[in-house]
Amino acid sequence: MTMTPVDKGNSKAISIDEYRALFGNHPGGVAVITVGGSRPAGFTATSVISVSAEPPLLVFSINKTSSSWPIVADATTAVVHFLSRNDRAIADRFATSGIDRFADLDYATLESGEPLISEVETWAQGTLINRVEVGSSVLFVMQIENSSAAELHHPLVYRARNYYHLGDESKLS
Repeated sequence: MTMTPVDKGNSKAISIDEYRALFGNHPGGVAVITVGGSRPAGFTATSVISVSAEPPLLVFSINKTSSSWPIVADATTAVVHFLSRNDRAIADRFATSGIDRFADLDYATLESGEPLISEVETWAQGTLINRVEVGSSVLFVMQIENSSAAELHHPLVYRARNYYHLGDESKLS
């Protein structure tokens, strides 16, 4: 992956409040990222994007202030769980700081070491092939090596500090 810096010239940045207003109403699909390590770690994210089908790559980010950051920072593999409308409790659990997110959770540990949440039907597992520090966050590039896609998936979406779901009733045409 090649990073080419862009000449910023005399540009200025918007404020944090302006940034939050800008993205607050922009919906994002909800995922939980899990990694293995000295202990399992995971966090809720709306920053997952598809990047390439050939090779199969996705990107996610984590803020370095996240309680999961110390474990994620050392990870070489991860599982991205794409949450559905029935997975709100999982989203809330992995968005809550200061708790054992894996206590009383039904999950399996893959041979590669990551927790795979049993009730999430759509997921991707792979190797973290690159990371880029961007502001207070780190972008991870993951090459997908294993996956499962539910036949009917009604994704959980986050917008304006609330959860929503997409289904056939949401279709515009």
